[in-house]
Amino acid sequence: MKFIEQNIPGVYLIEMEPFKDERGSFARQFCLKELQHNGLEFSMCQCNLSGNTHKGTLRGLHYQKDPFPEIKIVSCLRGRIFDVVVDLRPNSPTYLKHITTELTEGNNKLLYIPPMCAHGFQTLENDSTVYYQLGEFFHPEAYAGVRWNDPKLGINWPIKNPIINERDNNYALL
Repeated sequence: MKFIEQNIPGVYLIEMEPFKDERGSFARQFCLKELQHNGLEFSMCQCNLSGNTHKGTLRGLHYQKDPFPEIKIVSCLRGRIFDVVVDLRPNSPTYLKHITTELTEGNNKLLYIPPMCAHGFQTLENDSTVYYQLGEFFHPEAYAGVRWNDPKLGINWPIKNPIINERDNNYALL
């Protein structure tokens, strides 16, 4: 596994290194020992799947507030997504900055997202499935979001008229 720190401190693109032969391929998607070797804390509490029927579906930007901030490791098991992470840590040098990356079923990439960073994605293909490994249990009282199209963030979403639910579309502006 290769760990590549992104332009937001603590956010890592993880590249799996598949072994390929005549049968296909095999790769480790998760290794606690390698995370720790790269200085990343993680204690998996929960795994979630997000099934998305239509291209253009937008989910996010979500996070959990104190006292239950969560670490996420996100991958795309089927299809293709435009993935976004926003730094919400007020003392961070990249506060309110964001990074984007494309995750696909075939590019062998995952995204490690530290606590107090909002996460969202937009599907770029029909029938895209996103897999979340979470370092904290879901706590409805700590669940929060940032408006996907907040002008302060300036995120250039690839599909301009997304399929989005009412909650995500109506988070307050920063």
